[in-house]
Amino acid sequence: MQEGMTIGRLAKAVGEHIETIRYYQRRGLIEEPRKPSSGHRRYAGDVVNRIRFIRRAQQMGFSLEEVKSLLQLSDGKHAREVRVIAERKQELLEARIAQLTGMRKQLKDLIEESKRRGGRGLCPIIAALNGEDPAKPV
Repeated sequence: MQEGMTIGRLAKAVGEHIETIRYYQRRGLIEEPRKPSSGHRRYAGDVVNRIRFIRRAQQMGFSLEEVKSLLQLSDGKHAREVRVIAERKQELLEARIAQLTGMRKQLKDLIEESKRRGGRGLCPIIAALNGEDPAKPV
């Protein structure tokens, strides 16, 4: 990748919007280059890899704060610290999966109850959203 890319070229190189790059700068994930007295800021080619790192980390479920921590440990010499962050993320993901599985089951049951009723009585989905017992006949 050529050195000295403008923000527009950087955005195109990584497939992101300019505003995303600016947001990463505001969050301290990438440095904003110094603006020369005449001209545009120029980003070094290694910023491309940093942004790709950020995107891959987000795809694994890491928050931007966690990504910031991982970037600070990204020299490859902090395996234990990185593993602790990853283990915490895995635990959170497992808990979220369990929560989503429960939500899916509840919704599936409500849909089946709605089908069984065939439009008779109060809709069990609406009843559940109102905090009522959807199994209670109306």
